[in-house]
Amino acid sequence: MLSRDDFVFTIGYDGPVAVIDGQAKRRCSGLSTQALLDKGLFRAAYSSAVYSKNQDEIQLVADAYKRLTGTDIKLAAMDRLFGVFPTDVQRSMVL
Repeated sequence: MLSRDDFVFTIGYDGPVAVIDGQAKRRCSGLSTQALLDKGLFRAAYSSAVYSKNQDEIQLVADAYKRLTGTDIKLAAMDRLFGVFPTDVQRSMVL
């Protein structure tokens, strides 16, 4: 399984390998879900919430997104919106 920071800053997959945004990871590694939201990093914040499996954090991201966009997005649609899905990838590659 990927580390939290690798999962949060994954930008895609190359087969069984997660591709990591190295620059974003260096700048924002270790930030909480709320801190990522405060920086405007919604995808990373949602990834953090998904990794933690904490429904309160997922709701926090959804509420922040609703406030910003004025849309009423359902929690079930957040995975597709941000392209974040739990995975069991074992390897990563930093770009």
